[in-house]
Parts: sequence; structure tokens; C-alpha cells
Amino acid sequence: MSVGAALAVFSLAFVLAFGLTPVAIWVGKRWRIVAVAGGRRRHCGEVVRIGGLGLYPAFCAAALASLALDVPRGDPLEPVRLTGTLLGMSLVWVMGLLDDRYSLPPWAQMAGLVAASGVAILFRVFIEVFNNPVTDSPIWVEWYLMVPITIVWIVGMTGTLNVLDGLDGLATGVTAIAALVLFLHMLRLGQHSVALSPLALVGCCLGFLPYNYSPARIFLGGGAYLLGYALGTLSIIAGAKVASALLVLWLPILDLVWQIYARWRRGQPMSLGDRGHLHFRLLDMGWPQGRIVLGYYVITASLGGIALFSPSRLLKLAALLVAGVLITVVLSMLRRSIGDETATGR
Repeated sequence: MSVGAALAVFSLAFVLAFGLTPVAIWVGKRWRIVAVAGGRRRHCGEVVRIGGLGLYPAFCAAALASLALDVPRGDPLEPVRLTGTLLGMSLVWVMGLLDDRYSLPPWAQMAGLVAASGVAILFRVFIEVFNNPVTDSPIWVEWYLMVPITIVWIVGMTGTLNVLDGLDGLATGVTAIAALVLFLHMLRLGQHSVALSPLALVGCCLGFLPYNYSPARIFLGGGAYLLGYALGTLSIIAGAKVASALLVLWLPILDLVWQIYARWRRGQPMSLGDRGHLHFRLLDMGWPQGRIVLGYYVITASLGGIALFSPSRLLKLAALLVAGVLITVVLSMLRRSIGDETATGR
């Protein structure tokens, strides 16, 4: 891949996201699409929560522009898969905007995410092979397993980024780091043309981050779904980099699973919004918001480094297990030390 092509895609995504976000702020204020402090929201005043408005056009323009660049392409289905990703993202984008405006019920959000996952599958974006970390050999799955596995993966990634959007700049920065890891991983494997899509996502996030970082002038809102869907599909689109994405986002994924279990144990709805997630608990314990966000960045980047530079899949699996045990221990200790009563505040 030429440096010029990479810079062109990144710059287009960055400039468009940076330029469109003030428009989103204006629209949010005019239409009163704002997050008001209270309950589990502890920010000051009113903050626009329609961040996804400019992110999708920016990513779409950069991703489509990458198809016009003179970059070696090894997969004839790449345009088909990118088309499916963008069409699915359009559904998620519209759903997110409707949720920002009208606060859709959980079933409607889930239906939208499943439908968007179905669009991706129709355009050949699916998980059909796994690599055995012990034997380093591929394991193929039949379509009746491939479809639910792909839906669970995409919906799960989307949900993970949505619940991570609790502190200024947290979900945006973590997505940028994860997308950068995918870009470098694809580049190292010689998948130059496909690598431009996660690079476009990096540009979008960095263009949006100056407005989203503390003190935020705009929240992601439904845009968090957009970022999660993008990561979920882009990790599949070039040889299933699912294991790498899983390792990079291991902390927020386990935090989501732990919180779902905690809600089930308390007899509460799985979709309940509360302050039980790790970043909220740390904030309620008195940690500065900037320190928490930086800590997530460091952990994400460190796990990304393991995903990139680990010499074998077995070591990646070992890192996944060790990190999983450590994260679970931390979550368990926090629950025992401060209890669940602070987690249920709304």
C-alpha cells in the first residue's frame, strides 16, 4: 500500500468527521436531542447526544473513496463485502438516530441490529472458519452455525461499544485503537486494500474525538452502535480477525458479560441501564474521569500489542485466559467492596 493512499483515506475520514460534528451539535441543540444530567448520568448541564449523525457519512465517503484508489486487491469479493458493511451500517445509523430522538425500546434496537447483521451476511460478511490455536489448523462451520455465530458476534460487538459509551471520549478512543490494530494486522498480512476500511474508521474517531473528549460537547448516542457494528464487520471482512478484535476489546466485553450476569442475579432486565459497569464504578469510587479513560486506552493498546506481536495463536489464547481471570477478579472485588446498590442508580 502506498503512503499516499493511506493518507488520502485517513485524511478524508478525519476532515469530514471533524467538519460534520459541529453540524451534528447544531442539529442536536435545535431539535433538543440532548442528554440531561440525572439518575445514572452524572455530567454537567445538557450535552447533545447525536454524535452518529456525522460519523457514518464520513466513514462511507472514505471507504468508497478507497475503492477508487490504485491499491493491490487480492479478494474479488471485497467490493461486495464492503457494500454489505455500508448497507448494514446505514440501518444501524438510522436506528441510532431514531433512538437518539425517540428512545426506542430494547426490542426495537435488537431487531435493528439483527436486521443489520442479516444484511452483512447476505453480502458474504460472515464467520465461516476458525483457527485451532493448538494445531493451527482451520475449522470450518456449516451455514446453520455460521449464521447465528455471525449475528451474535456483530450484535455483541455493537452492544459492547454502546455500554462503553459512558465517559467522555471512552468508546471513541477505544474504537480508534482497536481499528488501528485491525489496520496494522491486515497490513502485515498483505491485505492492503481491505486495511483501508479500518483506517477510515480511525480517521472518523480521531476527527470526532476533540468534540467528545472531556469536557464533551457531544456524546456518541446512537453513534456507539455505529462504531461497534463497524468493528464487528471489519474484523470479519478480511480473513476473520475475530480473535484479534476479541483480545483487544476483552476488558469491555467481559465487563458487559459480568454486568448481564449481575442483572440476572438481581432479577432485573438484561437491558437495564445502570452504573454497574467498571468505568462507572471507578468513577463513583472517586477516580478522575481522565485517569479512567487513559487506563482503558492503555489496556486496549497493550492487548492490541499482544494481538499484533504474539508469535503464536496459542500464546494469544493464553493471554486471553490470563487477562480474563485478572479482569474477573477485579470485577468480583469491586462488587464485594462497594456492593450492588450503587450499580442500580438511575
